[in-house]
Amino acid sequence: MAFANETQTVSPGVPAFIGAEAIREALKTMPITPGVYRMMSADSTILYVGKAKNLKNRVSNYASINQLTTRIMKMVEQVVRVEIVTCDSEAEALMIEANLIRRHKPRYNILLKDDKSFPHLFISGNHPYPRIAKHRGAHTEKGDYFGPFASVGALNETLVLLQKIFQLRPCEDTVFKGRTRPCLQYQIKRCSAPCVGYVSTESYGQQLAIARDFLRGKHRDVQDKLVVEMQEASAAQDYETAALLRDRIQALTRVQQEQAMNPASLYNADILVMARKGARSVVQLYLFREGTALGHQTFHPKHDTDATDAEVMAAFIGQFYQGHAPAPEIFVSLLPDESPLLEEALTLQAGHAVSIRQPLRGEKHGLILNGLKQAQAALDREELQRASVLQNLHKVKELFGLATTPQKIEVYDNSHIGGTHALGAMIVATPDGFDKRCYRKFNMKGMEPGDDYAMMRDMFRRRFKHVPEAAQPTAETTAKSKPKKEAWAVPDLVLIDGGKGHLSAVTEVMAELGMQHVPLVGIAKGPHHGRDGREWFFMNGVEPFQLPENDGTLHYLQRLRDEVHRFAIGAHRNKRSKALTVSTLDDIPGIGALRKKALLHHFGSRAGVERATLAELQNVAGVSKKTAEAIHNFFHG
Repeated sequence: MAFANETQTVSPGVPAFIGAEAIREALKTMPITPGVYRMMSADSTILYVGKAKNLKNRVSNYASINQLTTRIMKMVEQVVRVEIVTCDSEAEALMIEANLIRRHKPRYNILLKDDKSFPHLFISGNHPYPRIAKHRGAHTEKGDYFGPFASVGALNETLVLLQKIFQLRPCEDTVFKGRTRPCLQYQIKRCSAPCVGYVSTESYGQQLAIARDFLRGKHRDVQDKLVVEMQEASAAQDYETAALLRDRIQALTRVQQEQAMNPASLYNADILVMARKGARSVVQLYLFREGTALGHQTFHPKHDTDATDAEVMAAFIGQFYQGHAPAPEIFVSLLPDESPLLEEALTLQAGHAVSIRQPLRGEKHGLILNGLKQAQAALDREELQRASVLQNLHKVKELFGLATTPQKIEVYDNSHIGGTHALGAMIVATPDGFDKRCYRKFNMKGMEPGDDYAMMRDMFRRRFKHVPEAAQPTAETTAKSKPKKEAWAVPDLVLIDGGKGHLSAVTEVMAELGMQHVPLVGIAKGPHHGRDGREWFFMNGVEPFQLPENDGTLHYLQRLRDEVHRFAIGAHRNKRSKALTVSTLDDIPGIGALRKKALLHHFGSRAGVERATLAELQNVAGVSKKTAEAIHNFFHG
């Protein structure tokens, strides 16, 4: 969103004012219009984002320290300037506020965690035999998109059901074009094999039309059509077709029985329920589209204890619907703050009327109560899991003789096959679980194949060279760099997947970098490669030791080691797969991805491009005479 009306109160160099004084200084030129304000720290980090109907009146509240909560007082103490965005209405200010919070994640705002796009079911529209597939991201390809689905699991169930009932193809166009005989999907009766002409375009199109009706919630109409077709096939003594249609009708009947459990009045609606305990809360989202339940998803907003339930719900709705289209009706377990304003903002954003209501009776209220039970159960599970992790971290502190309970543990591993496609991997564990934002991969080049010790040395040099930058933020540091600084912060403990040799190699590098104070531990499989569950632990100045097989701390450390294995192996597999796609055509100057694709589609293979004459190369879309000469000269000198 463009900020055409943005104005700023800026303090260059060393701030002249700080805290409440900086806010009072900003108030001298603060307008009385609607808008959004940003509280900025000395290193240009956004501390807090808020919206106001009257900017001057709202921001002036922060100058009265005695009326603020403890959390906001801490924020005000760090403020050196206030930046504003003026708006035409409070609803517009609300949308900009939610967008800025979602983008910058200020420390003192209520934040929506686990925010990502929802998957859709996609039916392509540029082929005689359209395919069905999962899709996540922008809707750029021509075709129909159905959803959103709350989870990939819910989408997979629908996708399998559509394949069983309507036998639509799921394969890519390139695979479809190259088939000479039916694939396994045809053998298990999940595709009608249009790739080899087993079904006509007319018949396939009829099934596709019925599938679209099904996805639009017209289950009864679809079933009636199939019953008529089954009766006609039976009357014509085409019993094989009749049996196939019977199976489809039975599958549709099961779907309708499941949907019968959903409230009949929920056609296009979202349901939000929240359970909370102190500074931790869980929001459960249930999606209903075209009368069909599309699954549910769990979110964990981040907030402090002094935020009210209504504030948390309002912040969640404002931020969540910045990235997702709202349904016409949103039913909540409690009304958010300023719900009429939220309705106005969402209506402007969606282009249709959006209402936010709290059902107090009837079937919707029953669904809310059921959702609350699930949300509370999810919150209880999270609390138990966090308590278990904290207990394990305390035991790790005692086991390795650490000064404090570790808040950040980094784990390292290498992955390669015979020294090829080598890379290193780093994962990060915290009291809240694995922090995947801080995971890092290190490509290894210019060393002896399979030299694990050299790989470890190189990885640690590259990782810990970032520490001085992270430890000494400057005034030029921006909010965008904050996650990067967190990722490179010094860990409280480093685990190395390896034995005494790996530990010695890493110790040598850490001494070079002046990082001797960081505790290092090697974790290696025993003589039976860990099958007895008895890994060995290596520390400098300590004899190698093992833990009992049923020790809870051992199991926690094994989970950390297994996670870095998973990440390293997955990254290595992706690197290996990417290498397989590298073509000789990539070495030709002026040939990018699009031209390479056009050449391969036209000639079928790299060998076909090499055999092509100059005239044939010029017939390829996007290939000029000069480019054709470059390609021809590359292969023929």
